[in-house]
Parts: sequence; structure tokens; C-alpha cells
Amino acid sequence: MTKKIFSFGLLFIFTLSTSYTAFSQGCVEATSDEGPQLVGYIQPEYSYFFFGQDDNGNAIKPSTFYFRRARIGVVGNIPYDISYYVMAELSPLATGYPYLLDAFITYAPFGKYVKFSFGQFKSPFGYELAQPCFGLHTINRSIVTRQLSSPFRELQFMVLGAVGKDRDIFTYKVSVMNGTGMNVMDQYVWDGDTNTIANNNKDIAARLTVAPWEWLQIGGGARTGLIGIKDEDGRSQSRTRYGVDFNFEKWNFRLQGEYIWGIDIRSKDAVDDGGGGCGGKKGTSAIEYDEFKKNGFWVQAMYMTPIRLEPVIKYEYFDPDGATYSYYFGQVHDGFEQSIFTFGLNYFLNDWTRIQVNYLYAAEGKTNGLVNEYSNDMLMIQAQIKF
Repeated sequence: MTKKIFSFGLLFIFTLSTSYTAFSQGCVEATSDEGPQLVGYIQPEYSYFFFGQDDNGNAIKPSTFYFRRARIGVVGNIPYDISYYVMAELSPLATGYPYLLDAFITYAPFGKYVKFSFGQFKSPFGYELAQPCFGLHTINRSIVTRQLSSPFRELQFMVLGAVGKDRDIFTYKVSVMNGTGMNVMDQYVWDGDTNTIANNNKDIAARLTVAPWEWLQIGGGARTGLIGIKDEDGRSQSRTRYGVDFNFEKWNFRLQGEYIWGIDIRSKDAVDDGGGGCGGKKGTSAIEYDEFKKNGFWVQAMYMTPIRLEPVIKYEYFDPDGATYSYYFGQVHDGFEQSIFTFGLNYFLNDWTRIQVNYLYAAEGKTNGLVNEYSNDMLMIQAQIKF
């Protein structure tokens, strides 16, 4: 009997909410014009992996302590209408060394209605991606976000704004990006002669939201661009994405979800790493390309109780259309569908500190009629302090 006997009705066992704050590109914004402000947060974490045993009967990565994120930065405002944001990631988990996460300047000559941002920050595609890492209701972002919204961060120029007097009724973001991921210039190769093999095209991304009522927001977006350098025949791999999402919040209850679909033109042998936790890049120089029509969704429900304890349940699904992709910690899935239930509890000690406990219950789809069962459930505990 497979794990898929669990009903989708489990999505409504628990309910949600914490208040949602809309940020521009960074996680926080400056609150005054009186010089730089120091900001940041840390997220130490413990995970136990139910990854089964190897051929010798030894447990595979049974447990580990690590830092999910350890970030510190500076934000500020400069008269007139200029703000800046710089954030560094000090945890070596993603790359093995500290690195620049975000750094951008924003000019707002028309207030919130029209702004211009220039630098490195998150791509304006996807609802879950736009949420600050310290504001996520589950420890992990969904697998469809990791696979289809990546690369998460880009070097880019963006025009953004919002319309509405007492609250933002419409918001928009339109961006031109390198498309190469975090801290990576657009790729250019000279072949030693008069010809070049290059990808000088830029990715384009856009996102629109509408909030007809204070308790409901509906959004949608798209992203398209090439991957890597061109091959010897002048061809490039590419990705195109579309997404829709919603956020309902009332009576301390929140229900939200997102659906993303897209097309990849890429090597059939490439392993999609999904872009990493909050950044990253992907690509390959292989010449033989296939078309993959990928899609997936997530939906989650939460309820904030009077004792600051927030139960959460989340369901997520991803169909890679046969493409090989990375799941967690080096596990590679050979092109089959993935479903995950997350059962969680968030406890808020105060406005700056919380503890999260998540159990992830994963189920794999069929390949040629055969069910793929893997030992890949996880128990995760995370503490967080922001400042």
C-alpha cells in the first residue's frame, strides 16, 4: 500500500494565520532616514532523515545539526527618494563559504506608484518565492517553487509599484535579468576566431497582483529566457514559466496556494538542482535537447491560536515530465512525480523569535506502471531569531 492513500481532505485538518507584510525585493525595509540600520536573522536547524539504510545496513544521514540561514545586512534611506539594501549569507551550507545575497538601490520618484530597482535581488516570479525566508510558514519552500521558480536571485533592473490609497489594490513588477543566477555575469565565450558562442539575451519576468478585498489577494506572473551559452550550432537551452496564486486571510485563518507550469528546452541528461535554498543557478552545455512540460502546485492552511501556536498543513505536488531532478541532500529522482504532505507547528515566543517543527511525508509517482517508493521522509526542527 502506497503513501498516496492519504486523502487531499487532510489539507483542512489544520488552519492558519500570521499577518502578511508585502516587501519590495528584500526581507525588510528601512524605517527612518537617520543612517544605516543593521538587520538580519539566524535559523539553526536539526533534521532527522528517514532515508533508510545502505547495503551494509548503515543508516543514511540519520540526523544533523546545521544552519539553514545566518544573514546580516544593512538597509537605509537617503534623501530624497533613494533607499539601499545589502545582505550577506554567512552560513556555508549552500556554497561552502559566505557570499553576497542581495545588494540593490531603489529610486522612488513617485512614491509607491513607480519605483526603479537596480542590483541583485529575488526574481519577481512566484508568490512563495517572494515571501521573506523568516516569514515562511513551513521550513522548506515547496518542491515546485524550488524547481520552477529558480534561479531565485538575479542581477537585474526592475520597475515596480502599487496602486491604492489606504491599501495596495494593484501591484506590478517587471524585470530584465541576466538569467544566470546569483552573483554570476551573463555568459560570453570567444571561440578564438571571429565568431562567438554566447548568450547575451536577457531573461524577462513580470508579476501582477490584485486585492479586491482586504482579505483576498490574487496574483499571476511569467518568466522566460535562455540558459547558458549557445552550442556550436547557435542553439540555446531555454525555460519559460507561468504561475497563478492566491492568499485568503480572515478570522486568524489563512489559506493560500500557487500553481506553476512551464517548458524547458534542455539536455535530457541534465539533473535539475532547482536553484538551491535562496539562490543558485543551473545549466549545461550539452548539445542534445529535449522538451519538458513541467508543472506543480502547493496549497497550505494555517490558524493562529490565542496562545501563539500556529498549526500548519501543506500539500505539494510536482510533475517533472520525465526530467531528472534533485530532491534533497543529493537524492536524485529519475523523472517521476513527487507529492509531499507537511505537518507543522509554529510557536511564536515573541515578535522576533519562533520555533518550527515539520514532518514531511513524501510519496512518489509511478514509472511504467510501477510505484516508486523511497525512504525519504524528514523530521525538521528550526529556531529563528530576527533583529
